[in-house]
Amino acid sequence: MDLGLKGKVALVAASSKGLGLGIARELAREGCNVFMGSRDGQALSDSILAIKKETGSDVRGAQFDAADAISISAWVEDCVRNFGGIDLVCLNAGGPPAGTFEDFDDAKWRAAFELTLMSGVRMVRASLPHLKRRGGGSIIAVTSSSVKEPIDHLLLSNVFRSGVVALVKSLSRELANDNIRVNNIIPGRIDTDRVRALDQINADKSGKPVAEIKFKSESTIPMGRYGTIEEFGKAAAFLLSPAASYITGETLQVDGGLIRTVW
Repeated sequence: MDLGLKGKVALVAASSKGLGLGIARELAREGCNVFMGSRDGQALSDSILAIKKETGSDVRGAQFDAADAISISAWVEDCVRNFGGIDLVCLNAGGPPAGTFEDFDDAKWRAAFELTLMSGVRMVRASLPHLKRRGGGSIIAVTSSSVKEPIDHLLLSNVFRSGVVALVKSLSRELANDNIRVNNIIPGRIDTDRVRALDQINADKSGKPVAEIKFKSESTIPMGRYGTIEEFGKAAAFLLSPAASYITGETLQVDGGLIRTVW
């Protein structure tokens, strides 16, 4: 199936590793010009080189901080200078720290607000004029299964990622007349550094081996395993692409059947 992505310019945040890397790689495989971004400059450079070598696509990027408004604006403008415009945007940022209510003071709440919710607001604000100049485009936000079922010890993520989902739904209605689609994509238990770290946290709290924690998590997934970043990236590439041209305001779950909610 041709997704119709050849020659499109894709802006992918938090893409030096994990879910963002999976998305950037799949878009490059489909022939996109990809502009990546991450706080980790060395990891970003390594990932760009690896994807270019693997796919032959034009892949570039710049270091930026998703919690900083000026840094986001500069990153978006770097993309436009490199590729002349933007067609596709992937909103993404590293997750806020794990913990329960009593673990967080006002400063930690504000930091999570800036990183998780305002990063998406600012990325849309900076890229929207460029999407409109192209006559339309597509935006996806990488969220979390916590927006469907709150996750223990991830209070900050539970709260602010739900705000991202509400933002996306609202934008999908506001921007439909501009031919801009806006959707969410939810990872289940995808085998990333973040999920491995959360498994280790749960192992430390329970005093059990991390392998036992992972096995218990996998046993709750109908497909019986964690997903891969490649599987997640392919789903994201479809949702961003013209092949999904009549899908907007939706939330796609890539979770192996994990989430129990009907809606």
